[in-house]
Amino acid sequence: MTTAVIRYQTRPEAADENQRLIEAVFAELASTAPPGLHYSSFRLADGVTFVHVVDGEGLPGLAAFQEFQRGLGDRLAAGPHRDDATLVGSYSAGVVPLNG
Repeated sequence: MTTAVIRYQTRPEAADENQRLIEAVFAELASTAPPGLHYSSFRLADGVTFVHVVDGEGLPGLAAFQEFQRGLGDRLAAGPHRDDATLVGSYSAGVVPLNG
């Protein structure tokens, strides 16, 4: 199964808004729980680089994801760059909190 890894940098003044929009996607995912979708998002230590890892379908149909996509170009400083990846292994000891 192929997984998409998307990486980009936001403009510094847009990074917090970008994170807020991503958090809204996770809130909608929590209430809709699309079957077979695995999605993770990371904000790197530089504060402006974001990485999304997506495996499965259902993300584009979410209203919050569409809102996230709507102004993405205006928030970007570089990217996005998409790479396909093949899962080698995965482990989860439990549910990881959104900010944890």
